[in-house]
Amino acid sequence: MSWVGRLLRRGGTTQLDPGRGDLVTVASSFDDAEACSAALGRTGSWTADQPVVLRQHLRVPADRLDAVQIITAQLGYDTVSAEPEAAPDTVALLVQRVQVLDAVHCAQERSRLTAVAHRHDAVLLGWEALQPAPGRPGEKK
Repeated sequence: MSWVGRLLRRGGTTQLDPGRGDLVTVASSFDDAEACSAALGRTGSWTADQPVVLRQHLRVPADRLDAVQIITAQLGYDTVSAEPEAAPDTVALLVQRVQVLDAVHCAQERSRLTAVAHRHDAVLLGWEALQPAPGRPGEKK
């Protein structure tokens, strides 16, 4: 995690290595109209009191990629990938950070990333939350 991410991370969050091989998607939404509370409510595998890797998926104009990455880093996100898309001059950007997630914080993060995207002619496509698969070694319940 970047130094900015460590600085901005909420206190009390237990460490979760975003590179773990046993992470699975426990909640997600790629529908602008769906509330985070609804997305989190429809999952049966999300553990609310444990940290998640929150991933945000964006479509960014190629000439705005650096600016968007700088701002998302200031918000505590690390870039996972930035791949050219089929659409000309656009990049699929995937950023992530570790945090304990609830409906309010999920909505706040979605709103922040939507605002960043809007200012740079980009689009927030959706988000997903990942946690260790149940029953894997090292998981605490």
